[in-house]
This record gives sequence, C-alpha cells and structure tokens, in this order.
Amino acid sequence: MNETQNKERKTGIVVLLTAITMVVEIIFGILSGSMALLADGIHMGSHVLAIGLSWLAYIYINRINAREEKVNNDMLLSLSGYTSGLLLLFFALFIIVQAVKRFIEPVQINYHDAILVAIIGLAVNIVSALLLHNHGRAVNKEANREVHHDHNIRAAYLHVLADALTSLSAILGLTAAMIWGISHIDTIAAIVSSMVIIKWSVGLLRDSGRVLLH
Repeated sequence: MNETQNKERKTGIVVLLTAITMVVEIIFGILSGSMALLADGIHMGSHVLAIGLSWLAYIYINRINAREEKVNNDMLLSLSGYTSGLLLLFFALFIIVQAVKRFIEPVQINYHDAILVAIIGLAVNIVSALLLHNHGRAVNKEANREVHHDHNIRAAYLHVLADALTSLSAILGLTAAMIWGISHIDTIAAIVSSMVIIKWSVGLLRDSGRVLLH
C-alpha cells in the first residue's frame, strides 16, 4: 500500500467515525429535546462533507494512478485543501453568527445531555486526529525543518481539530455555565474557539493558494 492509498484508507475511517457520531448526536438531540445537541450534530455533518471531499480526492488520484494516467497530484490535493479551507472558514463564521444570536436571544440549555455528547464527540475527534496526524507533513532536510506538502490531508486534519476544539470549548463552557448559572459563558467559549479556527483556515488558504497560483 503506497502513501496515497494509506491516506485514502485513514481519511475514509475518519469520515465513517464522524458520520456515525453525527447520526448519534442528531438522533439523541431529537429524542432528548435538546436543541444544543441537534445543532452540534448538524454542525458535525458539515465536517463530514468537508472531510469527505478530502477522501474523494484521494480516491480519484488512486484510481487515476491505477490506470497509469498522468495527473498533477499536488495541484489536485491543493485544490481540494483550498476548497475545504473555505468550508472551514464558513463554518467558523457561522458559529460566530449563531453565538451572537444566543447573546441577543438566550435559550434554555440541557447541560447534562450537551456535556455528555460533547465528551463523546471529543473522544471521536481525538481518535480521528491520531489517524491523520503527521500525514500532511514532510521533512525539509536542507532547512532541517518540517514543512507541509499535502494540503488535502492537512485540511482534513484541521477539520478534525476544529471539531475537537469546539467540543472541548463546549465541555468547559457548559460546565462553567452550569456551575455558575451564567449561560453566556458557553457562548463566549464558542466565539473564542471560532477565532482560532479562522486563524487555521486562513493559514490553509494561504499555503494551498500559493501552490494553485504556481
């Protein structure tokens, strides 16, 4: 199994794990009547779409290579990474908009259910991150430093990290809000995590964009 095939396999596993978690969150959110869980499930669905895009890029490249046809792998992977970076930026901005709405119109939060599912989501994201870790990097021996060379797998990795960061901020924010009775703490945590995600997405767009412009 070559490196690209290995990335296809691992990215596919991440898509499957994320999709299963998405379905569980949506079903649990409907059954429990928790809008917070339902919204989180829908949000995870957006990442299934983005990571699925990275997975399809590897499937396409491997099928082309199997037929011994010529294809610019770097360009295709960077294009997929750039598109995924745009989705990542959009999701972060969407979270900020929703958080601002929460400030204006606070809602009743089912803290225990929301925290439980956020913990499950975080565990899934940790496993996914371990699967994708270091696959988007290569060592530049001359400069003796690590550099990114596969923006597609990096995009998938950042989506997983974004989900993990969102879950972690939700756990901390919901716990603090439940203990102190201040629901806005959860909203503030969401905004802070979104700002970090925006920074990641801008970096991905810049680096993958450079490859596309050459």
